[in-house]
Amino acid sequence: MNLPFTEKLLGSNQYLREFSADIDTHELEWHIDREDRTIEVIQNDDWHIQLDNCLPKLLKENVFIPKETYHRVIKGSGNLIVKITKYNN
Repeated sequence: MNLPFTEKLLGSNQYLREFSADIDTHELEWHIDREDRTIEVIQNDDWHIQLDNCLPKLLKENVFIPKETYHRVIKGSGNLIVKITKYNN
């Protein structure tokens, strides 16, 4: 499975992810995750996040995503770098 980002493990439940400005928007699909997670923005050039049944929102603050919630990121103009913390339930 090809993922639309590169990822580096920071700790037991923390990851640094980078989405390239060169990514094809079709690679950014709606999906769900098996655990709760928090997304902390490190670098953002106009990328957005959209949760199921919500309007897209600029990624500028920490975002909590409950497990099994459909969501997607929407490409901005530059790279997106986020720190993801996953919570085991």
